[in-house]
Amino acid sequence: MSVVTRFAPSPTGLLHIGGVRTALFNWLFAKHHGGKYLLRVEDTDQKRTTKDAIQAIVDGLEWLKLQPDEKTIFQSHNSERHSEIVNELLSAGLAYPCYCSPEELQEMREKARSSGTSRLYDGKWRDKKPQDAPSGINPVIRFKTPIKGETIIEDLVQGSVSVSNQQLDDMILLRADKTPTYILSAVIDDHDMGVTHIIRGDDHLTNAFRQTQLFDALKWNKPIYAHIPLIHGPDGTKLSKRHGALGIDQYKEMGYLPEALLNYLVRLGWSHGNEEIFSMKQAIRWFDLKNVSKGPARINFDKLKSVNAHYIKETDDPFLVELIKDSVAEKLNISLNDQMLERLTKGISGLKSRVKTLPELIDLSLFYFYQRPIKFDREARVLLDHDAKILMKGLSTLFKSVTPWTEDSLECAIKDFAKQKNVKLGKIAQPLRAALTGTTISPSIFEVAEILGKQETIGRLKDIVNN
Repeated sequence: MSVVTRFAPSPTGLLHIGGVRTALFNWLFAKHHGGKYLLRVEDTDQKRTTKDAIQAIVDGLEWLKLQPDEKTIFQSHNSERHSEIVNELLSAGLAYPCYCSPEELQEMREKARSSGTSRLYDGKWRDKKPQDAPSGINPVIRFKTPIKGETIIEDLVQGSVSVSNQQLDDMILLRADKTPTYILSAVIDDHDMGVTHIIRGDDHLTNAFRQTQLFDALKWNKPIYAHIPLIHGPDGTKLSKRHGALGIDQYKEMGYLPEALLNYLVRLGWSHGNEEIFSMKQAIRWFDLKNVSKGPARINFDKLKSVNAHYIKETDDPFLVELIKDSVAEKLNISLNDQMLERLTKGISGLKSRVKTLPELIDLSLFYFYQRPIKFDREARVLLDHDAKILMKGLSTLFKSVTPWTEDSLECAIKDFAKQKNVKLGKIAQPLRAALTGTTISPSIFEVAEILGKQETIGRLKDIVNN
């Protein structure tokens, strides 16, 4: 059997992190088995569907490199096919029109709840004849749910699960306006797309029982289900906006690399021994649904940032420069000239090992591009006291004779200067860092001075002395 999976988001809201993990698991499972991974946009709810939401799904999957193997399918384009199948069910006596009014349905629900039954519709029109139909009312079309026995699903994650058919009422297939319901559309589209495995959140488990009944009624091969537990917040409650149930585009804006996000999400509810950091090639080789946890996973943003820090550190320097250079220029409201780009290129290696997100990397790099005299944060101003300014004056004189202007030469010169002044190296390095960067956090100050260049370094020290 050739494996075919699908990711089927509804474009009525954001593509959030839970949806991305579902897409990722489908993608990995298909790739692991040499199969196909497809994308179906479930846009039958035209009132709530937006073009922006559709575009966000497409853009998000492209950013994560989770594009489908074939052209994206839009469920709304299949409405005629959905109606055709309903007519087949009607002709076979497996579906029927229901003319119940909203008031009647509400009365049925109240009666069912008071009696403790889960069948909210009592089957009033299940066996009535067409001539009994009232005039002037557009009926819904309902499926004749089996009354006896049980429906069983052999789920690859949840195991064998079943429900008594007496607990399921006759679901609506077509609404009164002739639009198909989600359960009907999904079954038909999954069949027509040749989907063999449906991997999705376990909040869809109840739907799977109804969809299985439809597959059986239509005598179609049933897909294999795998219902994965949902992602919870750090406190164990359902993931919400306050936890980070944000659009995937916002994670991009927060400075997470796609490789880091995917690596973290793979490990959120799935494991391969003690492996924490691995490539998608490795994940494809290892991925198996038997290693998916049955319990909900808790998102941990500290862990996500730690994984992101690893990937930033491992990313090629030129690629990182391309990622952040426009943001650096925008933040400072300047255009980066060749000299500035050269500084960023030389400095990126020392910067990237000290950050966890791209905004942190951008902020940490800004001192390389400050116009003189540079500004200082509160901690830097504290370090640049009277005694420090005297030391900086001595360094500005010393630096004129340093040659070649390299990190090693600067380190030797500053260490010799510290011995001459009979002070610890930190007493010089710390105010020097403050003087050159405006802050107390930076890569090695010898590296910083080399990248800034001789003229800029001495100029920034003179600004301190003359202030």
